[in-house]
Amino acid sequence: MTDRKRDHIELAFRSQIEKSFVDDRFYYEPFINTHPQKELKPFNFLGKEIRTPIWVSSMTGGTKLAGKINSNLAKACAEFGMGMGLGSCRMLLEDDKYLADFDVRHIMGSELPLYANLGICQLEELIQNNELPKISNLVKKLQADGIIIHVNPMQEWLQPEGDLILRSPIETIKDLLKDADYPVIVKEVGQGFGPDSLNQLLQLPLQAIEFAAFGGTNFAKIEMMRNPDNLIQLYDPLAKIGHTADQMLEWTNDIVESNKHIKCKELIISGGIHSFIEGYYLTKKSKLPSIYGQASELLKYAQNSYSDLQEYLQTQVEGLKIANAFLRLK
Repeated sequence: MTDRKRDHIELAFRSQIEKSFVDDRFYYEPFINTHPQKELKPFNFLGKEIRTPIWVSSMTGGTKLAGKINSNLAKACAEFGMGMGLGSCRMLLEDDKYLADFDVRHIMGSELPLYANLGICQLEELIQNNELPKISNLVKKLQADGIIIHVNPMQEWLQPEGDLILRSPIETIKDLLKDADYPVIVKEVGQGFGPDSLNQLLQLPLQAIEFAAFGGTNFAKIEMMRNPDNLIQLYDPLAKIGHTADQMLEWTNDIVESNKHIKCKELIISGGIHSFIEGYYLTKKSKLPSIYGQASELLKYAQNSYSDLQEYLQTQVEGLKIANAFLRLK
């Protein structure tokens, strides 16, 4: 106790925080609850019960590290009761050579949501060639619950190996939904999308929309970093275009309030969410059932030892429990 008191005296001046740093999104209510002693309350999302409202956002489409990363992430999903979106599964449409890197259902178990992932350009091509059954086969061999379609016009335009989007993505998604016998999630890849796109997507019978908003990993910027000496650098202003998760949630809430007949009823709020406090704020603010997604934050730990990822997620869970107990949105 003497050591603790001495620490308090020595650290008192160094620990002062200016008023301008206060997080003004919450009421702090220290008198209404005890320290949390129970686990987070399980709830139904994407048709399955999850225990932690964190989504493993799609990453690691095809690298040497993909197997290790996906295995660690799937193990964490099983331990903490989370859902997972795989990285781009394009290579599995024609060849099972890398199937083991993506085949994580046996690690996660059957009780948690797992989604495969393809790009809008691949979907457009499959439709054009009357090959949509390949998506059903992909979902089945991964024992996934459905498919995520990622839409990435900025990245494709800036990528030397990129594909051209020849039809409006909304029409391509509509064609998929006519044929799909599996749930479909739609997401962007780091810049988000505006109110008109959100409005149109919410009218479709999607399982969920994932924001992948501006503020997290920016794939347009990645493509320019891959080509530092190329004229592609002149397109740099495009990498600064996008919408934050806060903006997208405001628009979504407005659409939900004005239209009670929307068909898409769940959100994965991702893009620039670096901690539990941001995830807690946005999911509590949402008028649709929602969880929050992370990619780069989880990737940072998943590429190392599993214990690093485990420790990180445990801090997030404990932080969410404290937030639930003592914080209220203003």
